[in-house]
Amino acid sequence: MWKFFRDSSSHFLLFLMFFLVSPSSATSRKLSSLVQQQPLVLDYHNGPLLKGNVTINLHWYGKFTPTQRSIVLDFLQSLNSPQAPSPSVSSWWWTTQYYKGGPSTLDLGSQVLDENYSLGKLLKSPQMPILASKAGSTSRNGGAVVDLLLTSDDVAVDGFCMNRCGTHASSAAAGVKGRFAYAWVGNSASQCPGQCAWPFHQPIYGPQSPPLVAPNGDGGIDGMTINLATVLAGTITNPFGNGYFQGSAGAPLEAVSVCTGIFGKGAYSGYPGAVLVDKTTGASYNANGINGRKYLLPAMWNPRTSTCDTIA
Repeated sequence: MWKFFRDSSSHFLLFLMFFLVSPSSATSRKLSSLVQQQPLVLDYHNGPLLKGNVTINLHWYGKFTPTQRSIVLDFLQSLNSPQAPSPSVSSWWWTTQYYKGGPSTLDLGSQVLDENYSLGKLLKSPQMPILASKAGSTSRNGGAVVDLLLTSDDVAVDGFCMNRCGTHASSAAAGVKGRFAYAWVGNSASQCPGQCAWPFHQPIYGPQSPPLVAPNGDGGIDGMTINLATVLAGTITNPFGNGYFQGSAGAPLEAVSVCTGIFGKGAYSGYPGAVLVDKTTGASYNANGINGRKYLLPAMWNPRTSTCDTIA
């Protein structure tokens, strides 16, 4: 049974899982390389995907600074922009074209600023799709819709930091009128940066390697972007619980969450992999966006190669 508010972006739990299943020393990595690993497979469960033109409507819940909003908006607009230099955010997103139905083009739709916390600072699961739908649930181009709810760092959400950093589901699964996909991501800067903003913060558990410098100077928002990338990929490729995933439909591993902890080549437990470093700021990144932005994006499973692809 498809569960309301399933955890499609359990960044923390999957991060711990990555620790447990990944080699923990150079010796074990060398030995594991002698064993031929089976291809990673996400099964397709014959359900609809969100393809073609998809409108993203945003509900900003709580207080975000103009700079924080611009970091997120530039990321969303970079997903389909060919203007950024390589490696680009759009080349990362282009991997979604290899899932059945072809590519998805994301367009920004309406935005709602809810700076007065209309439902308070403690949100329960049933409130999430209701808040998300306030962003509009309408399409700019007649295509599919994703209503995106983003919560500020002083908003507590059921399960946030304990077993998820963001998630996605559908209105039908939540008992809300209409048919639309929605997603939620929270800013973990003041609640659990070691869980939901890694590798820009030292993890609570596992190897304690030095944190990376956030490419946009805000570890909470840059970490939020990682989780946003994760849930967006999951929303497009498994919007109604019968698309691409591995494992249980109630707790699926999806296009990006199946690759948790991998940002560059050679990634292993506690090490995100080889990524690019800005010579001026020392910030780590692997994708260029519009307006000179840089982002660190997680690997995405590629159906053509059955591997977790990185772009840098």
